[in-house]
Amino acid sequence: MVVETIKWINKKVKLIDQRKLPAKLEYVYCDEIKSLWKAIKTLQVRGAPAIGIAGALGVILGIQYSKAESFVDFKRNLDEVIAYLASSRPTAINLFNALERMRRVVQENHKFSVSELKKRLLKEALKIIEEDKAVCRRMASFGAKLIKGKDNILTICNAGALATADYGTALGVMYWAKEKGKKFQVFACETRPLLQGARLTTWELKKQGIKVTLICDNAAASLMAQGKIDKIFVGADRIAANGDTANKIGTYNLAVLAKFHKIPFYVVAPSSTFDLAIEDGAQIPIEQRSKLEVTHIFGKPIAPSGIAVYNPAFDVTAHRLISAIITEEGIIKPPFKTNIRRFIRHG
Repeated sequence: MVVETIKWINKKVKLIDQRKLPAKLEYVYCDEIKSLWKAIKTLQVRGAPAIGIAGALGVILGIQYSKAESFVDFKRNLDEVIAYLASSRPTAINLFNALERMRRVVQENHKFSVSELKKRLLKEALKIIEEDKAVCRRMASFGAKLIKGKDNILTICNAGALATADYGTALGVMYWAKEKGKKFQVFACETRPLLQGARLTTWELKKQGIKVTLICDNAAASLMAQGKIDKIFVGADRIAANGDTANKIGTYNLAVLAKFHKIPFYVVAPSSTFDLAIEDGAQIPIEQRSKLEVTHIFGKPIAPSGIAVYNPAFDVTAHRLISAIITEEGIIKPPFKTNIRRFIRHG
């Protein structure tokens, strides 16, 4: 059984504090919008689909005690709440897609009372959670067909249950393959600077009984050169109309190496991760994070004080390096610019 990452309970958002894993499985309860914003910003909750869900539930936290009586006043409150939540993290398009869904609920039901609008917003947020669970399973069923017995699979960051409401994206494919009786093993990149691979992915895979080996990020090339990697599965935070994909920093490295070593490189992401309004990856905003994430590990300094730091949270993998994109609608193969439009309808 997969771990439940995020949940609405008793007018609060219950979520796993992913900063504490794997040492502690600890939950955080957000009962107001500022604590939810902080949870997204500080990576207590992370992973593009989970961030989208957190955003939708954050809207509920932000408006549930609104004293607005007119539609105009309520809509103003809602817009302020959405703008605030949108400022938490810039790259994962799932957040913005979820926030826009919540905005549309109010726009399309403007004739109803404020109390009814609140009910409909909560219904929509809960619907987003249930949809994500179903989407995870459908992606997994498609992607698992690409896994063969005795495969050695490489992944980076964490694209599992901790990044979604259910099975995960890239790791979900592995969970489904295991349930179908396929025997394989996974190599997990540690994923500097915040070690999501070491702390989260290995924790998840071990919990699910999947053989996993942790490697330093810079050991990936050596493994590929030795013929010890058969395929690579990664998640995504935003995918442009041409298939260019933003994912955790270091993903691009793996894609280039995979191309050189002729290893299939697969992206697993729901349709909510596609941004068809942008033509290519050059238009994807890349989040720059605190230098302390690089100069310190678990609060302890590992670099000289005052050293300059470059710390982008994501990089962009060009579509020509991607073998296929696995979605809940099926497996999208090149040419992506044409085929993405056939599978993904929004945007």
